[in-house]
Amino acid sequence: MFSRRTSWNLTPNAFTRALEAHRRGGGQLLDLTASNPTQTGLQYDTKAILEALARPDGLRYHPEPKGLPAAREAVAGYYRDLAETYAASGPAGPDAQVPADSILLTVSTSEAYSFVFRLLCNPDDEILVPTPSYPLFEFLAGLQDVKLTPYSLFYDHGWHIDFHSVEKALTPRTRAIILVHPNNPTGSYVSRPEAEQLNELCRQRDLALVVDEVFLDYSLRGPQFSFAFNRAALTFTLSGISKISGLPQMKLAWLAASGPEALLVPAMSRLEMIADTYLSMSAPIQHAAPVLLAQRHGVRQQLMARVGVNLVELDRQLAAQALGSRLEVEGGWYAVLRAPATRSDEDLAIALLHQRNVLVQPGYFYDFHADGYLVISLITPEAEFAEGVRRALEFLKDL
Repeated sequence: MFSRRTSWNLTPNAFTRALEAHRRGGGQLLDLTASNPTQTGLQYDTKAILEALARPDGLRYHPEPKGLPAAREAVAGYYRDLAETYAASGPAGPDAQVPADSILLTVSTSEAYSFVFRLLCNPDDEILVPTPSYPLFEFLAGLQDVKLTPYSLFYDHGWHIDFHSVEKALTPRTRAIILVHPNNPTGSYVSRPEAEQLNELCRQRDLALVVDEVFLDYSLRGPQFSFAFNRAALTFTLSGISKISGLPQMKLAWLAASGPEALLVPAMSRLEMIADTYLSMSAPIQHAAPVLLAQRHGVRQQLMARVGVNLVELDRQLAAQALGSRLEVEGGWYAVLRAPATRSDEDLAIALLHQRNVLVQPGYFYDFHADGYLVISLITPEAEFAEGVRRALEFLKDL
């Protein structure tokens, strides 16, 4: 009766079962996996947000496939700010712009991925995806009848794209390369030399770039360029206010298309038709877009301060012991810990949960190529983070 697209193995894994049992038992839990900014004690401009959602314009229906012009212009304004801030780092130069006409609004980056997959791929076509990285891609691709082929990131005093694995993964059915900039969970940005090499590869092989930039603003090492300014290859840059403004419940995201005019014009025409088929964006959210995007300034300031405090605390505790370490992180909200590979990451995370009441994510969730990786959130409230790290490192010492 059901399609093969939904033939997932829905049996909870051992880690999920252990967590559910722990919660049913009512045990204390120090959660080092926080990913929902609305539950981490941030201060929002509640009055401005609620007033923006109550605008009378939200009661009128004006179907616009790409999104209302004023909302798209607000997103274009975000990129104008990036162009000014990141001018020295942007590969397209200080005059880079993202026109509102090249922006298409979606309810989530997941929907934006779906639109791009539909645009680029016939059934069973292939898209390259980085590993390690966020596991959402497998489900999105499967629902669109797209095959994912992994390429590797390798670690050598920082994370880098393994271009040999990229070349090896390419086939005649490859349509695009996904980048996560910065990567989740490694926190690594694509370097400008890597971007240039990717552009050349796309030109040679007639490929597109699909770039997830939801964590772009959270750089620990100064301004980072945006692929939304990339003109050398057909590029679809995805982002939204879920991370930028810390408002995942508001469901406002977008894709910004750029590249050679001969490819960009037909791409936008086809994307507009896809979007017109769904018309998924709500009017109140679109009318509130300028206010919701403006929240990013205060939210980013709070989150970057917390990430900084937690990283200092993490390094302080790591320096006092010899068994655990962390990998370099350039941006985003997460840190990757290296632990003794005495058992699988899943078993390690379950034991930490049972014995120390500390919740972390096992590295296999993100397709790390070996055991000994744990992922923790740097936006966890400071006191909870410090105590959770203390217990986790004590646990490693007792192994």
